[in-house]
Amino acid sequence: MSDVLVVVESAGGAVKKVTLEMLTLARDLGTPVAVVLGGAGTAEPLLAKLGEYGAQKVLVAEDADLDGYLVAPKAAVLAEIVKSAEPAAVLIGSTQEGKEIAARLAVKLDNGILTDVVALGADGVATQVVFAGSTIVKSKVTKGFPLVTVRGNSLTPTPAPAEPAVENVAVAVPDNAKLATVVERVAEAKGARPELAEASVVVSGGRGVGSAENFKLVEELADLLGGAVGASRAAVDSGFYPHAFQVGQTGKTVSPQLYIALGISGAIQHRAGMQTSKTIVAVNKDAEAPIFELADYGVVGDLFQVVPQAAEEIRKRK
Repeated sequence: MSDVLVVVESAGGAVKKVTLEMLTLARDLGTPVAVVLGGAGTAEPLLAKLGEYGAQKVLVAEDADLDGYLVAPKAAVLAEIVKSAEPAAVLIGSTQEGKEIAARLAVKLDNGILTDVVALGADGVATQVVFAGSTIVKSKVTKGFPLVTVRGNSLTPTPAPAEPAVENVAVAVPDNAKLATVVERVAEAKGARPELAEASVVVSGGRGVGSAENFKLVEELADLLGGAVGASRAAVDSGFYPHAFQVGQTGKTVSPQLYIALGISGAIQHRAGMQTSKTIVAVNKDAEAPIFELADYGVVGDLFQVVPQAAEEIRKRK
């Protein structure tokens, strides 16, 4: 079977969930080959997890230049790897950095590209969310190999233990890829909740929550369910919650197993960021709210009455 390159996303020495999803997807397309791009020592703590999820080989490209500049060096090195490997497909996480790497790679190789892919068949036909999430289409790269960015939480990662062969790749970064230097990195303080884009449960609040103080209700329900907290653009613009937690076209795209929308009307901007969630539960006092067109389960009622009751029932069952 032909190799399928999976560009590894990691943070703090841990493999991100989207990488495990891509390895799972790659097994249906060919032989999964993980590609690690970073500074010295990046790959070592990732190898066990990559093998656990089916990587047959790990290509390691480590050099200070890959961390010392923005994404251009990674794209340049990845382009050389792709030219050498001639893979059946290249899978990259649909993250901010991943999409920029993919775009640069497509230009360098004069290859087609598909973004925000949620499924990919062995024939190269991808299921893709387009037009601000209003349409789901089947697409295919017509020039070159399938180069796709995979939306997080599109599938459930499943282990397939393997003993990956590790191969070090020579790194040569051209001068024209060293035009934007990283001068400082500041790590955001992380709480106990899972990262929004990777969470399997997301509880989001909208304008209907009413205030920043009332968002404690959203946080409480999220914590009971072991989920992440999200917010609509209206809630963020109103100052109820930080922009980093915005779900929608101009925020983060999520696709959890369970998405709970509290006091969110369901404007297309918000729906673009969450409509591929597996199960959607909406609570809104307006029976005509557009969110109910999308919801699997809808509760027409006052969230300040519904949510405390739901929280109490969850506590009883714990």
